[in-house]
Amino acid sequence: MERFQNTGQPDWGWWSKLWPTPGATLRKLGIGAGESVAEVGCGSGYFALPAARIIEPGSVYALDLDEDLLAELNRLADQQNIENVVPIHGDARNLSAVLPERVDTLVVANTFHGIDDQAGFVQNAFDAVEPDGSLVIINWHERPRETTTVEGEPRGPPTKLRMTPGETEDTVRSSSAFVFNRHVDLPPYHYGLVFER
Repeated sequence: MERFQNTGQPDWGWWSKLWPTPGATLRKLGIGAGESVAEVGCGSGYFALPAARIIEPGSVYALDLDEDLLAELNRLADQQNIENVVPIHGDARNLSAVLPERVDTLVVANTFHGIDDQAGFVQNAFDAVEPDGSLVIINWHERPRETTTVEGEPRGPPTKLRMTPGETEDTVRSSSAFVFNRHVDLPPYHYGLVFER
């Protein structure tokens, strides 16, 4: 199974420099209590775990191809007494087959730029989201990689993979019936786009 481009998982230490309060970021993007959420490319759960606290008792389906990262997610969930995260080992390019149900919100954080068939993924995402649900994409701004530093080191995907908010919006809107809702700036280096089904 071929992985998305540039999906290496950074450690929590530098994620926390970018998002010291991931739960607040998720709330800003519209995630609220009682929803069901799926995160594509969840890694070890930097967003999935705070999402689970927000939406409890709803479920967070945490999807990733890397079994080691899912094992780490399980360990962290146990450590934090979080019981509503459901790790799923599977390919996000086939969401309808790997998710047990449609979700209210589908979160794609820091991976959209690396998806080879973005149009196909968006079409699958549309089918995986409940009517009146939402797709949330968190992406790196299109700045040169050498300018997006954490602790003095360049971070994030290669410059050539980065997308402007307009490019991301156009890709989603041209590939599906998702309707653009809003753009949320996520300093210092990211933006979030919210689409409604």
